[in-house]
Amino acid sequence: MRILIADDDPVSLHALRARLTQWGFDVVTCADGNEALGILQAEAAPRLAILDWMMPNRNGVDVCGDIRALGRDDYIYIILLTAKDRKEDLLAALEAGADDYLAKPYDPAELKARLRTGQRILQLQGELIAARDALRIRAAHDPLTGLWNRGAIEEIVHHELGRSHREGKSLSLGIADLDHFKQINDTYGHAAGDAVLLEATRRLQQSLRIYDFLGRYGGEEFLIVLPGCDADTASLVAERLRGSISESAFMLRETSLRVTISVGMTSCCPGWADESPNTPAGLAMAYDALVRAADVALYQAKQAGRNRVTNSVLSLPSTS
Repeated sequence: MRILIADDDPVSLHALRARLTQWGFDVVTCADGNEALGILQAEAAPRLAILDWMMPNRNGVDVCGDIRALGRDDYIYIILLTAKDRKEDLLAALEAGADDYLAKPYDPAELKARLRTGQRILQLQGELIAARDALRIRAAHDPLTGLWNRGAIEEIVHHELGRSHREGKSLSLGIADLDHFKQINDTYGHAAGDAVLLEATRRLQQSLRIYDFLGRYGGEEFLIVLPGCDADTASLVAERLRGSISESAFMLRETSLRVTISVGMTSCCPGWADESPNTPAGLAMAYDALVRAADVALYQAKQAGRNRVTNSVLSLPSTS
């Protein structure tokens, strides 16, 4: 593990560096409070730091306070070395954000034990962050396909509507539905249906740009968000999506299965911002109008025989 030592006494710095290197640490050193702050603010900062209280330009307590004010996720465990022994001084150090302190001259065995405590705390914090991130992923993603779930993709549409409004750019939205999906479940079983959904997800993702969005909107329905796409471009994208599903068979163990998809696509032109204000109410109305239009287009594609794309250009309503 990397560790920072900040001490303006070259003899103490050299001795402590040698000891920590012997203990297996990757040691970074400096002799100035401003330099210590810069190192600890860097993206790949050491997660452990031993700071001398008294340093040029910025003392160790000030460095602690500045680091804690950043509120960063990757916590830095800070030990202060000090010759001060007044209770009020030590309380000030802890209130500034120091995790521990050692009085000079320090006992090497005590320092080693306190560093081990810091390492354990950092490990626990890392595990908590990983668990939190995993919960966030589960909260926003569909458990089967790994796509954005309905709540998350709806939030993305609202965000992209706001951006489209501010930047005066087109936005297209589509609803895609696997044709006769119930027959697949009824004939081959739900495990086969899940396999079809997973393969359809893979094909659809490969047919989209990296800045497009795809979410699972319902059982076999997908919501497609195409930022910056006008109606003509959205039509091409939708046809590419349709073709990605129908052009080659889906393999279910030893069964070759032909699957198709119908897509209802709608687009709002750059001038839509003149008709719908950039307010929560305006964006909510715009979202509802887009989804309704895409749903109508999907119904038309189904009525026309499935395995096809139907497009529409939307004039969004005003809230005034």
